[in-house]
Amino acid sequence: MSKPKRVAIVATGVNQWGMRNDATFRDIIAEAGKACFDSNPRVSNKDIEGLVTSGVYPQRSGPQCHPSPVACEVLGVTPRLFQNTDCQCQSGAVNMRILWSAIVAGLIDVGMAVGWERILVPNHGERYINAALACDHDWEQGFGLTPPALFALPALTHMEKYGTTKEQYAKIAVKNHTNSARNPNAHFQKGLTLEKALNARIVATPLGLFDCCVNTDGAACAILCSEEKAYEYTDKPMWILGLGQGYTNWTIGNNPKDLTDWQGVRLSGELAYKMSGITPKDVDIAELHDCFTSSELIEYEELGFCPKGEGGRWVDDGGNDYGGDVVTQPRGGLIGCGHPFGGTSIGQTDEIYRQIKGEAGERQVSPTPNIGLAQTMSGTGTQSIVTIYGSDNTIH
Repeated sequence: MSKPKRVAIVATGVNQWGMRNDATFRDIIAEAGKACFDSNPRVSNKDIEGLVTSGVYPQRSGPQCHPSPVACEVLGVTPRLFQNTDCQCQSGAVNMRILWSAIVAGLIDVGMAVGWERILVPNHGERYINAALACDHDWEQGFGLTPPALFALPALTHMEKYGTTKEQYAKIAVKNHTNSARNPNAHFQKGLTLEKALNARIVATPLGLFDCCVNTDGAACAILCSEEKAYEYTDKPMWILGLGQGYTNWTIGNNPKDLTDWQGVRLSGELAYKMSGITPKDVDIAELHDCFTSSELIEYEELGFCPKGEGGRWVDDGGNDYGGDVVTQPRGGLIGCGHPFGGTSIGQTDEIYRQIKGEAGERQVSPTPNIGLAQTMSGTGTQSIVTIYGSDNTIH
């Protein structure tokens, strides 16, 4: 198979993530869109030829059906390609892959990805129903299962099989809250002590309150561009080097192996590494799907940052933090920033873009990071997507 055309990221933006009961979904999209265009004055809404939105719950929490043309109107965009995509937590990355495909196919040269969620409606019952909808209607929702219960099972299994401790999970929460305290757009900005994390109330054994990410209202945008046009818009493009999506099964009861063997994550990483021509050792920054601390730990293993079963020891050794092998979640991850389903992957892209440009402020992992990896997933490790990004140094 011939190597596809290169596609670059030339602008990104996020708004303030958190409880935004005062804002409509139009407001949230407008704020992130403005931040995106403000990040690069060389690109404007008149340049956008394609726009894809990713919103998982627009009809429940918007409430709005068919949101993509609404976003076009809010942002002043008149594209010849537009749609909405819902792939649960992977939605933002799938959104960008649709635009990447359209650019590679020559349908457009410049496309804008807009991901958002307005989900913290005042009614707690609505939040519970939204969470349950991420699980299977026939075989999981009926038993009262929601994501904390589903992810507690592999967390316990990993502890029993590999000796992983609750303290090792808690250290991930502390790291992510420490990082989000340096991120003005994060939901949480106060930091966290290990003692507080360990003594928090239990949500689903062994996961405590700070082991779990929080749903949040928020949006993120990214502008993708063909190689032919990239240097018209920026002197420092960030390139999409590789993409990979993995799937094994839907319901947790059909996991092919034990609950810590996340083949979907592993396959998505293998495909992205192969396409980009890199290995895990080349990754400087990783933005992972830490819906729970145990998820982040298992993802370290499946993406090749450490051997299988050694995620806990890698955490203790500091391999996942500043000064370690791979800086994970420099913006704070889902645990620190919150998780606006449709916007999460694009928020990860925004952070890696800032890091590669050297504009992440006190979160900067190094003066010149070259490669960043973003991973999000749906299901308990069974469906995952990985995108690998690189600086100009990786293609010249």
